[in-house]
Amino acid sequence: MSKKKKRARSQRKNEITKGIFEVLEKEPGKSFNYKQIASKLGITEAQDRNELIRRLGQLKQKERIREVERGKFQKMASLEKLYTGRVDLTTNGNAYIIIEDLEEDIFVPNHKLNKAFHGDTVKLSVAPKRKGKRPEGTVVDIVERKKSSYVGILEKKKTFAFVKPTDAKMYTDIFVAIDNIKDAQDGDKVLVELGDWPKDADSPYGKITEVLGKPGEHHTEIHSILAEYGLPYEFPYDVEQYANTLDTTIKAGEINKRRDMREILTFTIDPKDAKDFDDALSFVPLENGNYEIGIHIADVSHYVLPDTLLDEEAFNRATSVYLVDRVVPMLPEVLSNNACSLRPNEEKYTFSAIFELDKNAVIRNQWFGRTVINSDERFAYEEAQHIIETKAGKIPKEVSIRNGGYTVSDAIVNATITLDRLAKIMRKKRMDSGAISFDKVEVRFRLDEKNEPEGVYFKEAKDANKLIEEFMLLANRKVAEFIGAQKPKKTFIYRVHDEPDEEKLMALNGVISKFGHNVNLKDKKSISTSLNQLLENVKGKKEQNLVDTLTIRSMSKAIYTIDNIGHYGLAFEYYSHFTSPIRRYPDVMVHRLLQHYLDKGKSVKEEVYEEKCKHASNMEVLASSAERDSIKYMQIKFMQDHSNEEFIGVISGVTEWGIYVEIIANKCEGMVRIRDIKDDYYNFDEKQYAIVGERFKKVYQLGDEVVVMVKNTDLVKRHLDFSLIGKRE
Repeated sequence: MSKKKKRARSQRKNEITKGIFEVLEKEPGKSFNYKQIASKLGITEAQDRNELIRRLGQLKQKERIREVERGKFQKMASLEKLYTGRVDLTTNGNAYIIIEDLEEDIFVPNHKLNKAFHGDTVKLSVAPKRKGKRPEGTVVDIVERKKSSYVGILEKKKTFAFVKPTDAKMYTDIFVAIDNIKDAQDGDKVLVELGDWPKDADSPYGKITEVLGKPGEHHTEIHSILAEYGLPYEFPYDVEQYANTLDTTIKAGEINKRRDMREILTFTIDPKDAKDFDDALSFVPLENGNYEIGIHIADVSHYVLPDTLLDEEAFNRATSVYLVDRVVPMLPEVLSNNACSLRPNEEKYTFSAIFELDKNAVIRNQWFGRTVINSDERFAYEEAQHIIETKAGKIPKEVSIRNGGYTVSDAIVNATITLDRLAKIMRKKRMDSGAISFDKVEVRFRLDEKNEPEGVYFKEAKDANKLIEEFMLLANRKVAEFIGAQKPKKTFIYRVHDEPDEEKLMALNGVISKFGHNVNLKDKKSISTSLNQLLENVKGKKEQNLVDTLTIRSMSKAIYTIDNIGHYGLAFEYYSHFTSPIRRYPDVMVHRLLQHYLDKGKSVKEEVYEEKCKHASNMEVLASSAERDSIKYMQIKFMQDHSNEEFIGVISGVTEWGIYVEIIANKCEGMVRIRDIKDDYYNFDEKQYAIVGERFKKVYQLGDEVVVMVKNTDLVKRHLDFSLIGKRE
């Protein structure tokens, strides 16, 4: 192209750019598409029209104009700022946008959400802050939807249908054309995939991808919980087939590549109803008075190879999900319950951390690598606990998970008692270093063959549980330290836990002061010491579950990352997850990386593994949310059969719309709505964590003991409502 033509073309570009701004500035409140702008500028030639489209895209990229909806542009206000953040929707339909770089969240009224939903990542324009007003924004673009599918109830008409999502934070129903409803019937609970939301439509369009069943039925509600979080409940056919064709036999050639520990005393200790046993302990007394203790972990990475169908599925799931009535495993059963389960009297491939410990639990030697074992015994926690308490090998039939009572060898008794003694020394060292002792009461249900709840019991960690915990912590810590302390630095996966946020701790103090407790916020050591004292002081008290829960919430969230900052809660400088590759994908990656570095491999790419860590952390949050929802569902189901009974509960939360009450006997939590308390008109007192009667000044405060009855149970919405009888006298 000649210089003259180039100059003319450049001049034309500038004219078009100038013209765009003239059109948009003339009517700043309006938005225009390229056709409207072309018409106003008198552009008719295809070449100029293409240049106009190109310039609109470039100006949007440079954030000089904004695209308010697909293909429609508007002038950017000169003082407006654009941010990217995450939508946090409130129950009234308005939202706050959480922006990492800003201390204050930005308020967005519902009519300025521009079709954004809870959890979406959005681009937000924020007008200058007016005096005395909080900053307010407008969503200008949806960068990424958090969810592509929603669970809801189908309302079927003659020629179309709507799905009303059960998610309380979804403010619109979803329109479904009649040919997109599969074989769903009116009133069915379904999974609907979100489609477009046309400008002139009241609701987004969608199509039904799965019919979950009739609302309220057990299998429907459990599948709904999984579907709400995008979690699968079965393996794809090709993944199952691939897993079933794996050669899981033990080969002499493979044994020769490993440290052979088949003749060493080895055993497992697990819950009595466990289906998979992914860790075992071995024990050898040494001539020098020390002990060789092996922590042997199922060698999942031997079977799950990178870039295979099985690996892709395991990575996508990232974790097993433990619902109230079932486990949704990360790996198919052929691995999780068979090849990788360290069952007694079966040869198994393992990845091991082996330590020489002296009588004071000081590490004198360590070794990491692949092994082969043959477990001698399988114990339930209750059986190991009996050995610890009686210091004898006779297991009575009341405790036994075998057919009747039995006796174990003196070697097993000696190993168990010694391991328990060493574990207690290691635990004391941890606590003295500032570790926090979270022994939160876990609610469990006794279910009949139809998965109906027959009763509630509380899972309590005893010495046998803590024995296993301490040796797993030892392996996790020393594996992380073995790689983390090497120079030059090697990319590795750590499980990190940041220090608690001071504001959250101050808020915790505000609540627990109502029960006469306090956390010393002077310094790091004071915080951990007084948190442990707090957790000890509330044991067995009415407020224990509430205080345990609030204390955990005041902590930072533990995550996976390649950036090691240590683990505050455990008081470890280095920590990783090595001990559960059957149920956690990060452990599989740790095994692979450990072997890679043992083989003198070079450091792997940081960014690849950091992305994998983020995915694993996100999936862990979804899995734990699903687990909580399943417990809540079963609590409501349990309370359905106790509607005529009075219960003593503790006020566990106070809001402007009601009080939450946790029943002391079974930890079920429900709500008493303010509008249902008829003896007075009650107002919410935020400072006192209380509601106060207007006429008679009666106060219901956080921590008060009250008597309640079940008013309403809703399995579909997972709501439990109580009627308030009054304060406990």
